[in-house]
Amino acid sequence: MLMPKRTKYRKMMRGRMTGKAHRGVEISFGEFGLQATEPAWVSSRQIEAARRAVTNYLKRGGKVWIRIFPDKPVTHKPAETRMGSGKGNPEYWVAVVKPGRVMFEVAGVSRAQAEEALRRAAMKMPMDCRFIERQHIGVTSTTEDDEAGALAEEVVA
Repeated sequence: MLMPKRTKYRKMMRGRMTGKAHRGVEISFGEFGLQATEPAWVSSRQIEAARRAVTNYLKRGGKVWIRIFPDKPVTHKPAETRMGSGKGNPEYWVAVVKPGRVMFEVAGVSRAQAEEALRRAAMKMPMDCRFIERQHIGVTSTTEDDEAGALAEEVVA
C-alpha cells in the first residue's frame, strides 16, 4: 500500500475540499485517463484496489500511471474511549482529490480496452469519475484531409 516514507508531523488537520483542482487536470503521460467529478478522500487501499483492477484487466499490457498519492494521515480514537485526552493515532492514509483531478492514466492499449479497465477502476473509487481522452491539438489524419479535398473538387466541378 502507498504511504509516505516519512513526514514532518504525525498528525494533520482535516481541512476542506472546496473548489476544483488546479493541477493534474490534464492527461500528461498516457492516452486515456480517469478523472474525478466529485471531491473525496481516496484511501491507499482504494488506490491499490483500482490499480490491481486495471493491471489485471489489461493482462500486464500497456502502461498505467497513478497520478495521486496518499500523503494525509487520518486518525481514529480507539473504540469505547472517553472524550478528551487528545487526538487519536494515525490509522490510514488518504489522497485529497478535488473535481477535475486525473487519477489514473493508461497508454499502449486500444480505446475499448482502456475504457473498460478504467471503468473497473472507477468502481473502486468513492466518488463519480469519467473517462477522458488526450486531445491532439493541431493534428489531423490524412484521410480527413483527402476527403475534404475531394469534396472541394466536387463542388468546383
